[in-house]
Amino acid sequence: MFERFTEDARDVVTEAIGHACRTGADTVTEEHLLLALFERRGTRVSFAFAALGLADRRASVEDALREARRRGGLSKAETEALAGLGIDVAEIVVRVEEAHGEGALRVAVKPGRTRRPRRRPFAPGAKAALARSLRIALGRGDRAIGDAHLLLALTARPGVVSEVLADHGATYTAVERAMFGAADTGEGTAAASG
Repeated sequence: MFERFTEDARDVVTEAIGHACRTGADTVTEEHLLLALFERRGTRVSFAFAALGLADRRASVEDALREARRRGGLSKAETEALAGLGIDVAEIVVRVEEAHGEGALRVAVKPGRTRRPRRRPFAPGAKAALARSLRIALGRGDRAIGDAHLLLALTARPGVVSEVLADHGATYTAVERAMFGAADTGEGTAAASG
């Protein structure tokens, strides 16, 4: 699949690995892919971020991602579903942090590791987003996977990253419209749902 990636898309993957390394993460996640997309300049993604107002709200996006990590990676939808069962995630987070310190529910680096692996594996969600980017590209009739397809894939996959993007006005449809215009909003949506 990576042979279909454009140079821009490869740069995003490389930067996502860099984000994972800098934060001490054991795997490359969807969040790292999103943060790498924020680094893009002069591409459809950077244009879409500017058009949707995301370029100026990166800090807000990062805060929302940080808050989700604080909740143990649960999305708001998952938190609401648990609330429907009588489980107050916010209260659990507070109690755990009182007992074990702030950020205790965040995914931690495994203890005892002194040497980092040269390559970071991709988390299942990130792998799924990369695979979805291929389906989106094919659904649009594009021969290569670009950074635009990666962003669309992140908006299409249920979870924290797509939720945070949607909360900031970057739904699949809005992103697709900003990057490709109103005339192209049909085909890609069908590919995203597959």
